[in-house]
Amino acid sequence: MGIATINPATGETVKTFTALTDAEIENALALADRAFRDYRRISFDTRSQWMQNAANLLEENAETYAKIMTLEMGKPITAAIAEAKKSASVCRYYAENAAQFLADVPVSSDASNSFVSYEPLGAILAVMPWNFPFWQVFRFAAPALMAGNVGLLKHASNVPQCALAIAEIFQNAGFPDGVFQTLLVGSNKVAQIITDDRVKAGTLTGSEPAGASLASLAGQNIKKTVLELGGSDPFIVLESADLNAAVEAAVTARMLNNGQSCIAAKRFILISSIADEFERCMAEKFAALKIGDPMLPDTEVGPLATPDILMELDDQVQRCVELGAKVLTGGQPLNCPGNFYPPTILTQIPEGAPAYSEEFFGPVALIFRVNSLDEAITLANSTIFGLGASAWTTNQAEQERLIRELEAGAVFINGLVKSDPRLPFGGIKRSGYGRELSIQGIHEFVNIKTVWMK
Repeated sequence: MGIATINPATGETVKTFTALTDAEIENALALADRAFRDYRRISFDTRSQWMQNAANLLEENAETYAKIMTLEMGKPITAAIAEAKKSASVCRYYAENAAQFLADVPVSSDASNSFVSYEPLGAILAVMPWNFPFWQVFRFAAPALMAGNVGLLKHASNVPQCALAIAEIFQNAGFPDGVFQTLLVGSNKVAQIITDDRVKAGTLTGSEPAGASLASLAGQNIKKTVLELGGSDPFIVLESADLNAAVEAAVTARMLNNGQSCIAAKRFILISSIADEFERCMAEKFAALKIGDPMLPDTEVGPLATPDILMELDDQVQRCVELGAKVLTGGQPLNCPGNFYPPTILTQIPEGAPAYSEEFFGPVALIFRVNSLDEAITLANSTIFGLGASAWTTNQAEQERLIRELEAGAVFINGLVKSDPRLPFGGIKRSGYGRELSIQGIHEFVNIKTVWMK
């Protein structure tokens, strides 16, 4: 696919863009290299003011940026406005905390003075996805730039206007030329960029194959990477749970971003005693969700981002049904223009069906029944992914076991999995490695330097 804005609600090609030439890529890399030499010496106070300016721009123009997101990838407009404001929050978080997070740390040793310092690395390549086209970028950029690095953004090819708007925000906020650049290039140029000596590290949020490719290239050149990849997050509901609260959260967790979220709840693992009621309530709420034009404020479910995603999701659903899974609601693409797939629930899923091993990236809930906590934990962990997990129980002993035994980068008890600037975010297993956000996130792309003085 070329670099273009294609409205997923209508299929209309709104605008196309020309990819950068090799000469233009070279100019961008040279500019980033020059910019870093000066920018690394800029004070935290000055960086903080610029980052606060970026937050102000995001908040003041949230509706404008939201319309760009919704136009390019179909996110309901109310969710897109919230994303712009959340992006502002991560800018403010690092503007206020970066100096403390990166302050020298004294250490007692055999030296007269020894400490740990944190220094920027240089240009960092960020390969970012379309599903949260502002939030994913800002949660990389805010800590990276506050640490004194410079950023190079290779955004998904279906959200070029988002990518350009983000670069404009940093420019208008006061950051010097070259400190943050959007590179309108296809995936075929990533190797050329990450292997360039002027690029010191890379981060990618996206698919497992894309992450493996970037990590391999970076590894061959001894460069650090942070990867946030796919997820098939379990949502466990046990007998003592507040069932109404769990169902409400389940619907929100599955429908977030039209179901296109790595940390969306996807596998709903229910203790048998409450499964019938949970299924009934969830099916009622799914069927009542309003599907339609994502630009309308009362739309709850918009289109999937591309026709290919729609086709892949439907293929997964139909393969499950062919093997014996039952459809409680939904189950077929809508017969209308755009990439619309209705909220769908599959139950009675047989072992060996795609639901056991594949990530379903869309508004499809997969329901499994178990007879014990042991079965629930075993099923939750029986996946190659390990991003997030949500579990619902008021039993303290069960909570302790779930916290300790679920194989995930994050465990939420009686709440849906979400990212928060104050908490580290990332996965294990084939969901990736490294952390974004919080103090751990800003430490990923710095030189943690030991200083020893006699």
